[in-house]
This record gives sequence, structure tokens and C-alpha cells, in this order.
Amino acid sequence: MQLKSVSLKMPAEANVIFGQSHFIKTVEDLYEAVVNTNPNVEFGIAFCEASGERLIRVEGNDEEMKAAAVENAREVGAGHTFFLFLRKGFPIHLLSRIKEVPEVVGLFCATANAVEVIVAESEQGRGVLGVIDGGGPLGVEGPEGVEWRHSILRKFGYKR
Repeated sequence: MQLKSVSLKMPAEANVIFGQSHFIKTVEDLYEAVVNTNPNVEFGIAFCEASGERLIRVEGNDEEMKAAAVENAREVGAGHTFFLFLRKGFPIHLLSRIKEVPEVVGLFCATANAVEVIVAESEQGRGVLGVIDGGGPLGVEGPEGVEWRHSILRKFGYKR
């Protein structure tokens, strides 16, 4: 078995939701979950089949986001994984709906940060061991950090 790190290629101003699912119906159900939650979001989804034709299935409403999803799905190359790239919306608005999709097994990350996917490869294929999402902590927040956090959450409308 070999371990490999794959850096995701993120389009400008995009977020990614990266997860694992279990059935070809995933790509259409994820599409519906996104448009029923926020019809204005620009997005693309790629789902890697793990059996049968083993194709990358693609949906979305934005060609750049669809291309990014496909490119990253090819690079990671692990069966039953999906990549949902989005712009003009945030993962926080979609996560509960994505988790409700019956085929979704779990999520690895939802972020705009640089992401490395840790992939194991065997004779059978590839699997995801986990992700490295952004950088590690540089300290502990003090009073100024608390004030900034409270301010930014209220600016975005998440708190009053």
C-alpha cells in the first residue's frame, strides 16, 4: 500500500464540500439539495463511481465549478467520493441538507482553505484516510480575537 498527498485545486473565491457517498443517484440528489437550498449559488459536483463503469458523474450549473470538481475527482481518484465546488454561497448554508441526502456516508471537509487529501492506494484502488484543512494553530485567542470573532459573525448575520 502506498500513501499519497493530493492538494486540491481551488478556483478563486470558491468553497468545497468533500465527502463520501455510496450510489450513482448521489450526483442528482446533491444537485437537488443545493438548488432547493440556494438557487443562486454557482456550483459543480463530481461523483466517482466505485463499480460498474467507474465513471466520474457530473452535475451543476456553472462550467468552471463543474470542471474544478472533475479535475479534483480525477486527482484523488477514490471510489464513492464527491466534490461539490461552490461560489456565491457558503457551505454552512448547505451542510445540513447535504448530510440529509440518503446516499451521503460522511463529509471530510467543507472549506475555502487549502486542502490536502491523504490517499491510500492498494491493488484494489484508492481510499481517503483524511484531509489536512488549512494550517495549524499559531496561538490562543485573547480579548482582541474574541472581539473580532463576535464582530465578524454579526457582520455576516449569523449572530445578533
